[in-house]
Amino acid sequence: LQAAAVRTQLPGIHAQKSPGPHGMPGRGQGVRHDDGKFLQRCIQLLRRKRHPGKLPAHDPRLQQRLQVLVELDGRLIGNIMYTRSWLTDGDGNRREILTFGPVSILPECQRKGYGKQLMEYCIREAKSGGRSGVCMLGAQKQKAWLADQSFARKFGFEVVDTTANGYALLALSFDGTTPRFAPHAKKQEIERKELTIYYDLQCPYVHQTVETVRQYCEQNGIPVQFLLVDTLQKAKELPCVFNNWAVFYNGRFETVNLLDVSYLKRILKK
Repeated sequence: LQAAAVRTQLPGIHAQKSPGPHGMPGRGQGVRHDDGKFLQRCIQLLRRKRHPGKLPAHDPRLQQRLQVLVELDGRLIGNIMYTRSWLTDGDGNRREILTFGPVSILPECQRKGYGKQLMEYCIREAKSGGRSGVCMLGAQKQKAWLADQSFARKFGFEVVDTTANGYALLALSFDGTTPRFAPHAKKQEIERKELTIYYDLQCPYVHQTVETVRQYCEQNGIPVQFLLVDTLQKAKELPCVFNNWAVFYNGRFETVNLLDVSYLKRILKK
């Protein structure tokens, strides 16, 4: 569950083509699964960038990721992306759940019930699919790239686990199953003292950030280690809550936010 949230800086890049739309009643509006066209457009945009982690639409790794769109008079005004996930107990038994990231609604369309439609639709989908529940990553102090906890609580989500540095795991359980952060996720420390960055290539902005940090460190003689998280086992063993990117310095966890040079300088001054 370290990867409980999916970045949405380019919405739709992790969407999976659905068999077809599932409309909801409403004048000129509807909530539906992505029909694949939005995904194809995002992939076309990514192909213009130097991004070695991009995935073609037919890649099987996309099959675990789903997207629901909300439209108004044929205009896309919002979306929610979620991922099929599994909880495993001590006996090796698995239960399927959904994890999801931010609910995205255009600013001029917010506070009009569209986010509520997305949430209710996805909760119904999870129940009808026989899942054990839905969970999401949050934080005691609201972060820009995480869904609003107060909004999620309106639909029955509860905080079921926390970390010492303020991250929270929220869940809406249908069968009493309660997810927890993996034990390593609460460690928040490593033995290495040099700048250490764990990353994967699902987010299209990670590659360029790695190159920016690498170049700055080489120019200024700063030791840095980049550790690619490319297997499930590596993800389970990470010493932090992980969202495609995690930065450690002097052995301590610093941030899951992507770095520019100014942000990096502030960390190195600590």
